[in-house]
Amino acid sequence: MDHMGYVRSTTSAQGAKEGSSKPAAPQKNAYARLVQKHHSGRFRSYLNHIAQKMQLEESTSNDPSSDLDPPLRRGLVKDNPARNGLNVHNYSPVRTSHLEQPMPGGFENDKPQTTLNRYHQKKNAIVSPEGDLEVEEDYYVHQRGSAADLLNMSDGLGGRVSNSLRHRAALQKSSGSDEKDEEDMWRKKHKKRGRCPANTDTAAAHLLTEQFSEDVLAINARKKSHLSPGQAQGGSYAAVPTSGDRKNRNKPTRGRKKSIFEAYMSKEDVSAGLKRGELIQGPLRINPKKYHEAFIPSPDGTRDIFIDGVVARNRALNGDIVVVKLLPKEQWKVIKPDGSDKETEATHESDVPEDMLGTCVPQEAAKGDARSPDVIIEAQFDDNDAEHGQDHLQDTLTDDIKKLSLDTGEKVKAVGIGSVHRTKQGEGPKVNDPRLLPDKFLQRTAKVVYILERKHSRAATGFIKLLADKNSELFRRCAMFSPVDHRVPRAYVSLADCPPDFVARPEDYSNMLFICRIVDWKEDSNFATGQLAKSLGQAGEIEPETEGILTEYGVDFSDFSPEALACLPQSLPWVISPGEMAKRRDLRKECIFTIDPSTAKDLDDALSCKQLPDGNFEVGVHIADVSYFVLEDTALDKVASERATSVYLVQKVVPMLPKLLCEELCSLNPMQDRLTFSVMWKMTPEGKILDEWFGRTVICSCVKLSYDHAQSMIESPGKVFSPEELPPVSPQHSIAEIQQAVLNLHRIAQHLRKQRFIDGALRLDQLKLSFTLDQASGMPQGCYIYQYRDSNKLVEEFMLLANMAVAHQIYRSFPEQALLRRHPPPQTKLLKDLMEFCNQVGLDIDFSSAGTLHKSLNETFGADKYSEARKEVLTNMFSRPMQMALYFCTGVLEDETLFRHYALNVPLYTHFTSPIRRYADVIVHRLLSASLGASSPIKMEKEAIQRQADHCNDRKMASKRVQELSADLFFAIFVRECGPLESEAMVMGVLNEAFDVLVLKFGVQKRIYCNALPLLGFHFQKVGRKPELTLMWEPEKPEQESLPQVITVFTLVEVVLTSDGIPLKYSALLKRPSSEK
Repeated sequence: MDHMGYVRSTTSAQGAKEGSSKPAAPQKNAYARLVQKHHSGRFRSYLNHIAQKMQLEESTSNDPSSDLDPPLRRGLVKDNPARNGLNVHNYSPVRTSHLEQPMPGGFENDKPQTTLNRYHQKKNAIVSPEGDLEVEEDYYVHQRGSAADLLNMSDGLGGRVSNSLRHRAALQKSSGSDEKDEEDMWRKKHKKRGRCPANTDTAAAHLLTEQFSEDVLAINARKKSHLSPGQAQGGSYAAVPTSGDRKNRNKPTRGRKKSIFEAYMSKEDVSAGLKRGELIQGPLRINPKKYHEAFIPSPDGTRDIFIDGVVARNRALNGDIVVVKLLPKEQWKVIKPDGSDKETEATHESDVPEDMLGTCVPQEAAKGDARSPDVIIEAQFDDNDAEHGQDHLQDTLTDDIKKLSLDTGEKVKAVGIGSVHRTKQGEGPKVNDPRLLPDKFLQRTAKVVYILERKHSRAATGFIKLLADKNSELFRRCAMFSPVDHRVPRAYVSLADCPPDFVARPEDYSNMLFICRIVDWKEDSNFATGQLAKSLGQAGEIEPETEGILTEYGVDFSDFSPEALACLPQSLPWVISPGEMAKRRDLRKECIFTIDPSTAKDLDDALSCKQLPDGNFEVGVHIADVSYFVLEDTALDKVASERATSVYLVQKVVPMLPKLLCEELCSLNPMQDRLTFSVMWKMTPEGKILDEWFGRTVICSCVKLSYDHAQSMIESPGKVFSPEELPPVSPQHSIAEIQQAVLNLHRIAQHLRKQRFIDGALRLDQLKLSFTLDQASGMPQGCYIYQYRDSNKLVEEFMLLANMAVAHQIYRSFPEQALLRRHPPPQTKLLKDLMEFCNQVGLDIDFSSAGTLHKSLNETFGADKYSEARKEVLTNMFSRPMQMALYFCTGVLEDETLFRHYALNVPLYTHFTSPIRRYADVIVHRLLSASLGASSPIKMEKEAIQRQADHCNDRKMASKRVQELSADLFFAIFVRECGPLESEAMVMGVLNEAFDVLVLKFGVQKRIYCNALPLLGFHFQKVGRKPELTLMWEPEKPEQESLPQVITVFTLVEVVLTSDGIPLKYSALLKRPSSEK
């Protein structure tokens, strides 16, 4: 095996030795000559593979009795698996057949993987062991099948192989460039005339001169007409034929270029089509690991609608709200009834910006804190945690639940196979015509006909490089921008926007990240037109990468405008006026305190608990009154509504509101008078509510406790704390009084929590990674799993209680304008898949409700020392079918049953407790104030409230994704700086050539590929309905026998995380098991 983890070149010889026919030899030599001209390891490996595949296909066609997969790994050449007692005909050697499909025009394959997709902590079966994403596209056989179908067809015609197509696929796979595509077509055309130049550069020069002249003229015309010097001067340059244009595939485009994409329908036709039910709208989700696959949700909640290929996607980007038209039934996707297509059926719902709701929100590191050399980045309670049962579906980290269904034993997991499956007798439908199959075996396919709303920011991070032909006019005007995220098209950018010395010294910029904004994408162009916004810095460094993430997800991290800042109090220090004080209940003498992460600066919630003479308690939740400072329709309100949420990164926070409000005037800092909104209850010691009060108040927090402080009080109830063990405490209150209040709150919270779960709530806690940062450099020094403890649960219970109480209050007062938060039940299709999977692995789970699911989870995982690990695996699985919780305006939903919150199992819920960092809470505060008669009714109509709710949903999802990517960034750097890292891991899912693990020490999920391991071979089978991989390890010494290792769900393994040598890429490798039993 070479350094790439692919097959050695000796494999080619072996393939030839084992029955390759003579006609294949010239092909092999042609590829050998090509290999000598190219130095890319991936290119070389891919060409070797194609040569082997051709030889082996021919040898197989010559020997119809052979059903043995071609041996493509060294171990099977020298060690027959049968020697180890394994059935040769059922034994699967490691294959590289998943590298078959050609690249589409306009998308990149040979670019360094350095930002977005590098963060995915779990790899797809088409990712090479070194971590490069092998992107694929079926441009040439777009409807059903792939380039492989054509290759197979040509082999079936007596070995008269379409060499040009194979050559084209190889070139395209290696370069990812349509310039190479057109070059190859030109070479073939002129070869027939006997004048094909040997030098491909010459060919390219010929081609570009012949074909691109009209585009250069078009660029010049546009430049003269309306493009400013700073704008991109790109256009459409190399139209690659679509699948529907096969007859013209080998002809260079001349004259007027043929459109690649369909023109969008008119608004009128779209509106009419939607009303008639002929068209369907929904958010577009593009699979980040197989970017040619995209989906929109089916309106009826059944299997997602599949959008196959870049052409069908019609220039829409990830997250856009699109309108699609269903394709005829004969073009629908055939799903094998045993579920083996589930691997590619749908990308996980939250792979979009949709990855929803945060669990814990890390706070900005207090770098200036001289008392501690290192900064501990903690997580703080976010009431999203309990409210959606952790429906934050960590899909970039994990694939769809369908990928765990694992009925892929007999399927050839090769992206080039398309609808041609090798199936065993009696397996699945033999008919490939979808019209002859029942609907349950089909997935509807569609094409995009209109983009209703461009949700994607149209910004991307990536790299720039020179065009291939140095002699063309185009070369002197444009460069190619290659985004890191394969879901974004490549774009031509003006050289005028590039660094001055880029053309002379392009190698200086090979690792430099740039931000590009997509400004146009014509119907006749594979490439978009982009405009370089700025250079970020070197790939793999924290700040450039962070800025790239923020920009791509549309996070506004600019300074607040003077107009917004002018809305703040100008005379400082600010004091509460006597007039305002008279309007509020004065609670400044009460024992009120905050409990937050130690690094938190925006303290927006405080608690109080006073024992009453009758033995009951007065419990209060006190929330910063942000709406007092952020008045409706002001410049500051506009900025806050647009930002919609603060964005928490590992090393800093991008605030929703100016620092003066976040950290000073609204923050409930100790021993300072602050304006608050309070919800207070009279409660029994068991948490039964006897009375409830809402009102505007003034408080003065007596101490800022951290979760650690509160936890110490809970764990040591009899301990007497000294002043040195706690932060400064107000002289008006004793430490003992504070400790008693914490203990009382803890006991009541335990009762509340117990009752919530009895009433049918669901909570799915997933592992959360936190970091220690070097104070000087900001680099990660260490990382650890954040512990969710009783102090966190204490705060959570009272925040949930306050949110529910306020939801009822504002809905009673404003049934048409209340801003609430609903959580729909799990998606039917994904839940069905999960149930099927649980049956396969022998898990008895009750999916009938949130409560029964919670009960099953807490009873299923056993009681040994690895029970928690099994629980984490199950938790992750259960999270996947969950839908995201959504803000909505009650006036736009007629059916009140849709208001319900599935995970909390309550009829009404909202967000009230975090107005410093969530704009939805600010609106809720205004509604609450109006409901109490403390202010005039809110000015917004229900339609405007719904629009703001939609925007808050979008920004919340983007914020969640950014937060995850920030953690991924820091962890990748930690692996690079401190690795290799060893850890136990538990298997989460088993595929036929790979398996997924949860790395227990760090909470990350990775996919491990069999072809990246030193194996003699491996074997996939079903034991009952449970999927199982048997790995045969190469013996460490010649005289030893191979070592078998059985991999199934919940298997405990040892893994090593190692940096791949590419910025921010790391792999998980399985450690060889011990031979000692």
